[in-house]
Amino acid sequence: MANGVWHRGYGIEINLSLPDLGHPEFPGLLDEIMTSVSQRDPEMLECLAHHDGYTCESEAGGKSPWMFVRRGRTLGRRPLVAAHLPVTHKPTPAESDQHKATKERVVATALRHGLDAAAESPLGGPRGRSVADALVTGPDGIKIGWEIQYYHLGTSGVYQRSLKARGNGVTPLWVTKSTRAALIDRAPWARVDDMPWREIAGGREMLIRGGFRYLQTWRCTRSSVRQCLDNGGAGNCDGVHHDWFLPALCEPSKPAIHIEDLVLTSATGETLPVFVPHRHNPKSGRHMWVPVQDCTLWTDLDGHTRLPDVPVLEPEGSITFDERDLDRSCSAGQDNDGFRSDPRPERDLGQPTGGLTLPLLASRRPKGGPAGSLAVTDVERAALAATLNCPVWEIGPCAGCGQFIRRYGRDAPVACGGCRNQHG
Repeated sequence: MANGVWHRGYGIEINLSLPDLGHPEFPGLLDEIMTSVSQRDPEMLECLAHHDGYTCESEAGGKSPWMFVRRGRTLGRRPLVAAHLPVTHKPTPAESDQHKATKERVVATALRHGLDAAAESPLGGPRGRSVADALVTGPDGIKIGWEIQYYHLGTSGVYQRSLKARGNGVTPLWVTKSTRAALIDRAPWARVDDMPWREIAGGREMLIRGGFRYLQTWRCTRSSVRQCLDNGGAGNCDGVHHDWFLPALCEPSKPAIHIEDLVLTSATGETLPVFVPHRHNPKSGRHMWVPVQDCTLWTDLDGHTRLPDVPVLEPEGSITFDERDLDRSCSAGQDNDGFRSDPRPERDLGQPTGGLTLPLLASRRPKGGPAGSLAVTDVERAALAATLNCPVWEIGPCAGCGQFIRRYGRDAPVACGGCRNQHG
């Protein structure tokens, strides 16, 4: 097995036995070269012997000079090794037609709503030349760069292109049809159904299956339809939980989001891209599009910023780097275990983020305040109102235990259910 390859995109040779692969200037390089061949350019990595102009045994045998990288297993070590691809995959006409039809549908939708839009639009600015599949500009100057990725792109490519778009004042919006796509949760994204290009062009309903969520708030009691976020689903904490859910998983369920909805609301600012770190692992998290009012409440509650400058990359696991000299010879004769490219695991499973819990607040009188006044912040009132599904001005203390309840308004009780049961 070879311990080196040539990267045709960057024009560099890669030493797989070095921790930084010999190129510390490319921090996402490891993630990129480990991307499944089905989701990247199959001709991205080249046999070093073939690149140097020497005989490539694989090509001489009627096969491919292109390479893939995987983890090997030798005497308890897990080195990175490169092997030849027996075949190369190119996008089919159907895949290209899907891409074109989706791009044209995004542009047509934007124009129909009076927005500025263009296909294959160049992005100028200090970050260099780049082209978005579709660039939609809202009335307040919000620019959304739609990137339709039905075929392949590694996580490093998503990282670089997203960074370049944001550097040019454009918010990227990646579209995929696969639950295994590397772009999921690497940048703002949306997943649609895999459908024939004729149905896309013909206006068939295109639902956003992943990448869009609503903020849900609920009181953690025995009667709650949701599990407790703090007790692993066992028991209840009587606190107030907040977490993000797909429209179909909301209580009550929210209307489905169509691609036309996202085209319009993302450009007008009614829908915002957010990154929510996982509660129990801040190094990972979810990218999602959310309603602006939900984003505002979450920011008030948790204080997290809307979008990080750098997408979060998942760790690749334990790899052994023995720091050997680069072997430039062709390894075709050593590829005796055949080509294996394990599919990436599903990334779009609709998992929650771990959410946020606020304690249930008891009413309290501020020090020196008038009788009947309550010490509660605007954020706490907003959270309680969302939990109780009522306006903030209807929040008040239970006449018995003092916990906040929906106290005012039509048919509102003066005491909570527990106090009413206890005292008859």
